[in-house]
Amino acid sequence: MGTIKIMAIVLIAAGLLGLVYNQFSYTKDTQEAKIGPLELTVKDTQTIDIPIWAGVAAMVAGCGLLVFASKNN
Repeated sequence: MGTIKIMAIVLIAAGLLGLVYNQFSYTKDTQEAKIGPLELTVKDTQTIDIPIWAGVAAMVAGCGLLVFASKNN
């Protein structure tokens, strides 16, 4: 399987996951203060919304790459 086909499958999968889940969250540690041996760390949870058009665009690009890769073989 060629590199282009693998990239196409990854794009299709990412687009499908974007359409199914619509958002993802991650935790970011930030150091607020450090006073001698004491250290204050805050964990912030960030949520990122994935637009529907981005998921559809990724799937269309992946399908386009699959068509392109199959025509070149």
